[in-house]
Amino acid sequence: MYTYDTVTAAVNGLKQRGYTVDFNLKENCIVCHDDKFNPEDFEITEVYRFEGNSDPADEAVVYAIESNKGHKGVLVNGYGISSDPMTNEMAKKLAIQQ
Repeated sequence: MYTYDTVTAAVNGLKQRGYTVDFNLKENCIVCHDDKFNPEDFEITEVYRFEGNSDPADEAVVYAIESNKGHKGVLVNGYGISSDPMTNEMAKKLAIQQ
């Protein structure tokens, strides 16, 4: 597992390692361009959590994701009060497992 000090460093490091797609979170799926992926359509291969030193709004999670269609990319999402709304199924998929 790699170690990164910032969200930007994590995103850049993952992109250098082939995670080039920018995924976006919707309530019940992730999307890139016109492709939609439900929770069963992708796997999370790496997770990096960042805590804001002074501002809870700086808290974020960076996910390295591989889809069942061969897409490799990155999803950045806030957590706590900064998280995006999502279904229970998606929340379980994105749960941080340590």
